[in-house]
Amino acid sequence: MKEPKFWTNPPEHPGWQPRILAPLGWLYARATRRRVAQPGYTASVPVICIGNLNAGGTGKTPTTIALVQALSARGVAVHVVSRGYGGRLEGPVQVNERAHSATDVGDEPLLMAAFGPVWVARDRALGVQQAEAAGAQVILLDDGFQNPGVVKTRSVVVVDAAVGFGNGRCIPAGPLREPVAEGLRRADAVLAIGPNEDLDHFGRHWKEALATVPLFTGYLEPLNTGMSWNGLRVLAFAGIGRPRKFFDTLRGLGANLVASHSLDDHQPVTHALFLRLSAEAKSHRAQLVTTEKDAVRLTQEQRRAVLTVPVRLQFDDLDGFLKVLGLGDLQGLDARLRDPQ
Repeated sequence: MKEPKFWTNPPEHPGWQPRILAPLGWLYARATRRRVAQPGYTASVPVICIGNLNAGGTGKTPTTIALVQALSARGVAVHVVSRGYGGRLEGPVQVNERAHSATDVGDEPLLMAAFGPVWVARDRALGVQQAEAAGAQVILLDDGFQNPGVVKTRSVVVVDAAVGFGNGRCIPAGPLREPVAEGLRRADAVLAIGPNEDLDHFGRHWKEALATVPLFTGYLEPLNTGMSWNGLRVLAFAGIGRPRKFFDTLRGLGANLVASHSLDDHQPVTHALFLRLSAEAKSHRAQLVTTEKDAVRLTQEQRRAVLTVPVRLQFDDLDGFLKVLGLGDLQGLDARLRDPQ
């Protein structure tokens, strides 16, 4: 679903719709509170949850990829467990880039599988058990902050700094899966992603709520592939949480954005839709461009006609972030995370 515009209203001026929907938001928050209180499976290795409070995209996938790369570079066998949103397989199954499609396992797990072992499982506990059996030393739980199936060793709440926590209300009155104060009490860190001006605004606006949990920051940066985008006529399409961010990235690279199409998050690119996009690009004498996440939903033939812009998360303080997660000193990793004292 597309987010209602009133979800992004400031908390002090939420508008009339959130006030009317407030009782439903209270019921949603109550259901979440009961769900997260249920017992879950305790793994034999550290489980780090990369979650959020907002419905929709906040940057969890780039965060997970960045942590996989950081830990792998330090010699840690890190595996990812994901629900596989949008895929048909219930799992648990290890994602195979060559054998699986986004229809099978979801677009995000397929994208992350290029960086390390990824397991898709509707039952997250079963997925974690498979990762343990396969030799994982650290497991990154992609999403699942409100899912009680697995006990988390540490939890990170990822937030898009430009959006923050929206109007501060719970679904359907606002974008939240649970109240900010309740969610942050279970979090070990907040990671806000965005440019400096958005980060400054987020920090000021939610200063009181953030006082109880360490705040870390980062930003998404396009990879330098050696290609020059300057002046290139492009027709861009994106089915991510906030497509406009992708379009702004293209403009920042110097591309001439002649047209842009915002798709729903995870929206399949059907053959008919791709034909329409291709015809429009041809009429504009433009190159089709999309995100990495959208590209994995394309067929091999379609991918040959489309350029992608890979972006990676850059931490402002990676060492500090890993330390808060208990991953700064890898000696005695499991024992220290099990008994911080």
